[in-house]
Amino acid sequence: MEINNQARKELLAQVEKLSDEKINQKPSENEWSIKQLLEHLYLMEGGVTKTIQKQLASDEQNITTDKPIQLTVDRSTKVEAPDFATPTDDYSTLDELKSKLSATHTALREVAKSATEDQLAVKSYPHPVFGEMSLTQWIPFIGYHELRHIEQIKEVKNQIGI
Repeated sequence: MEINNQARKELLAQVEKLSDEKINQKPSENEWSIKQLLEHLYLMEGGVTKTIQKQLASDEQNITTDKPIQLTVDRSTKVEAPDFATPTDDYSTLDELKSKLSATHTALREVAKSATEDQLAVKSYPHPVFGEMSLTQWIPFIGYHELRHIEQIKEVKNQIGI
């Protein structure tokens, strides 16, 4: 969870002093606002956490090789968000988003703490880019995914004049 905690600390620092109006402002019609990026992050973290829990509860085992998940931060390759992690156009406050981010981060931390390394290593599920990934790698993947979107948040801030 080290990369996850580091990424979350950096994420919160990036949005800490932003107004609700600014986080809901889209840089252009087809680009996400900071609010949408934050929503995407908690939806992704929550969805992955639930999937890890489901996989841990199943008897199925599938050992796979380690994938280069650190490449997730490379934004030169565009990846379409899965349906469960696609944000809405609804207005949200920064406090609401921070609360949801805190809840999903706590849930992921609990799952990571409650499962043994062996339990995580013998189970996997597919990632759209990397293919089958062990549950061991899905946990830090969330941190790298967040780092990827922190770079996008910096770009959006620049585009909307923050």
